[in-house]
Amino acid sequence: MEIEELDAPTRQRVARSILENGPSTAAALAERLRLTPAAVRRHLDHLVAEGAVEAREPRVASGRGRGRPAKVFALTEGGHTYFSQQYDDLAVQALRFLAETGGDDAVKAFAERRVAFIEEEFGGVLADNPHLTPAEALAQVFTGEGYAASVRELPVGAQLCQQHCPVSHVAHEFPQLCEAETEAISRVLGSHVQRLATIAHGDGVCTTCIPHSVSTGSTTGQTGSTAAGRKVST
Repeated sequence: MEIEELDAPTRQRVARSILENGPSTAAALAERLRLTPAAVRRHLDHLVAEGAVEAREPRVASGRGRGRPAKVFALTEGGHTYFSQQYDDLAVQALRFLAETGGDDAVKAFAERRVAFIEEEFGGVLADNPHLTPAEALAQVFTGEGYAASVRELPVGAQLCQQHCPVSHVAHEFPQLCEAETEAISRVLGSHVQRLATIAHGDGVCTTCIPHSVSTGSTTGQTGSTAAGRKVST
């Protein structure tokens, strides 16, 4: 157990090198990290057993070189998730520090700055795609930022559905991130919207209810969208 704990930092270096440099052979990793090939292979065997790394056949042109080409090692989806969680943990620590040193106002200001992309991009997307409703334009803006958003039409309006939230782990402790997002949506649409569910609080999808007059792009909704779609300086 003690040996495993001592090996963990080096094993993380091996995995991070693959993350930053792409699929790599054991020899390339050994040279890059200044480790012996035997040590790298031992760490790779452990990472493969954990499901964080997988061995792949290299893509080489036929007829080149002699012998069997060395396998390359690449991160699996689980390996990428591990690093994403590490970044999330770092973000939580940073926001905790911000809350301790600057108070709630500092956290709120950060949250508002983070979602500035909504107000900066919405007007342009709507102008470049006049066939889109305001709700659909919002979905396109969010999808461009990694939210995998879509729109579901309802009799009373529309639901903006975000299948993925890049900050859900952080927003679980700091709901100001979700609140700032909802407020920015209201501003660009020029109408009150209601957040019904969030991934950060255990729901499968983040959903925001948008009133019918705005979601369909009626005169009232489009007036609000145009006025709010101008770039807002922060």
